[in-house]
Amino acid sequence: MFSQDEIYFWLENDLIALLIAVIIAGILIPKIILIAFRRKLFDEVNERKIHRGVVPRLGGIAFFPAILFSMALVVAVNLRFNNILMIHEVATNSVQIYFEICAIILLYLVGIADDLIGVRYLAKFVVQIIAAILLVCSGMYIGNFYGILWIHEMPIWLSWLFTAFIVVYVVNAINLIDGIDGLASGLSTIALVFYAIVFFRGGEFIYSMLAAATAGTLFPFFYYNVFGDATRQKKIFMGDTGALTTGMVLVFCAVAVMCAKPEFLTVDYNPAMVALSPLVIPCFDVFRVYFHRVRRGRNPFLPDKCHIHHKLLALGVNQTRALLLILLASIVFIGMNVLLSPFINPTLLLLLDVFIWTSGNIILTKAIRRRERILGYTLYD
Repeated sequence: MFSQDEIYFWLENDLIALLIAVIIAGILIPKIILIAFRRKLFDEVNERKIHRGVVPRLGGIAFFPAILFSMALVVAVNLRFNNILMIHEVATNSVQIYFEICAIILLYLVGIADDLIGVRYLAKFVVQIIAAILLVCSGMYIGNFYGILWIHEMPIWLSWLFTAFIVVYVVNAINLIDGIDGLASGLSTIALVFYAIVFFRGGEFIYSMLAAATAGTLFPFFYYNVFGDATRQKKIFMGDTGALTTGMVLVFCAVAVMCAKPEFLTVDYNPAMVALSPLVIPCFDVFRVYFHRVRRGRNPFLPDKCHIHHKLLALGVNQTRALLLILLASIVFIGMNVLLSPFINPTLLLLLDVFIWTSGNIILTKAIRRRERILGYTLYD
């Protein structure tokens, strides 16, 4: 167990890292908006996009510098004054963090290229696979399913392949869920705050700082993305740069939960369900969307309007209410999975998640079809 002094020390450092990230992102994002409008770097408006008017999509450029600066400054100050707690934590987990930084840099750079000039999805997949390999090389990989699908320990080669697949899958899920104002950043913030608390309680303090700093980066972005006025040049999107960066941090946190030492979770929670819970909505949604596209003979990698937020909009729900409903659903999934995981078989709990998600989508689809019959035209395909 940790002493009160240790708990206060790490809580203070997490909050400082979060605050610094808020300040840095809060300074950078308005400057990025100004540059984007001067250079006419806007998100294109087409029949698939929901927004109207010109909006820059370079908000994600602020993410990685804010995360890295806040963490580096907090760690450096503590090391400068020879703080034993920080020295021990950095010595224990610095390898994983350095590999994670390298992976984020790759995705950050390809995201900038995509937002500025466009990058083919195959090239993005290659970079995502390299980022996944870097994470596995750090020694972090999913070697245990903890009873999901009645699987526990896995062969190491299968663990490496599965971890690489999960990295690519989650990063793309966060990118694809970014369809209405505040959705990707809102879901990610909820997940990051949850992971920060889990890591803090489990004694993985440098990981907690990473989650807290990333959440702090998203706070000012969420404000400009949701409440910014496009007509006054105060609105911005995160673009692929932000989605890929955030997705890499989230999947790192999820894998870290499943790789943690046995005493990491102080209560008998299932590590796999704790890791999965914050990612249920983006991961389930991207699977349903890919399946929907393949079933209709479409290219699963080309964008369309069949995500969960498109269903809510087709029912006449405005963007703000759709956002709140989806964020609330994410909180419910997290709470349900975490609270029930000590008492219910993880496979049955996962099946319960799938049942709730599938039933909700079926209900929404039927409601959309009824509305289409009344209006006499197609709202959702």
